[in-house]
Amino acid sequence: MMKLAGLRSVIRVKKKRYKPSAPQHVAENVLNREFTAEKPNEKWVTDVTEFKYGLSKKAYLSVIRDLYDGSIVSYVLGHSNNNQLVFKTLDQAIVRLHQEHPLIHSDRGFQYTSKAFKRKLEAAGMTQSMSRVGRCIDNGPMESFFGTLKCEKYYLHKYQTFEELNIAINEYIYFYNHERYQKRLNGLSPIEYRAKAA
Repeated sequence: MMKLAGLRSVIRVKKKRYKPSAPQHVAENVLNREFTAEKPNEKWVTDVTEFKYGLSKKAYLSVIRDLYDGSIVSYVLGHSNNNQLVFKTLDQAIVRLHQEHPLIHSDRGFQYTSKAFKRKLEAAGMTQSMSRVGRCIDNGPMESFFGTLKCEKYYLHKYQTFEELNIAINEYIYFYNHERYQKRLNGLSPIEYRAKAA
């Protein structure tokens, strides 16, 4: 209607701070919503989520979760959502492996579609899987964990500093892995259930 009337808003048009780019590498959806695993380190899921703290600052949490017991294998909280955040999370997870070569599933975020991420997976002998475009349910277990973390911890408090948020994330993930008993794990915590498998 404004265009037809020859009117233009005095509010500045926000400039986009990013340039859309084609992914360097895309993997098939190998996981295909098969969210159960027969043994530890068989299937991993990963993603990044955003948190706010202070007046308007943001932090980003990168996580790798094992579908066998739901345990958090590795995680990194950082100031930027970039390749370094995701690569550091992967490096921390890989050093925990004992001759296993997990399938790792993610969405099509730029970190996961990069050639550098693909090279890291190939060096570790891991198979890559990606969600289909616009199908967040393809990575449902990871989305579920983020929702649980935010409902049970993050939304209950206000965090003024990155350090406060970092402490809260560390406390919750320890609790989730070691003390949060789950019906689907026969009343055990993820780490207790994992120990029985070992």
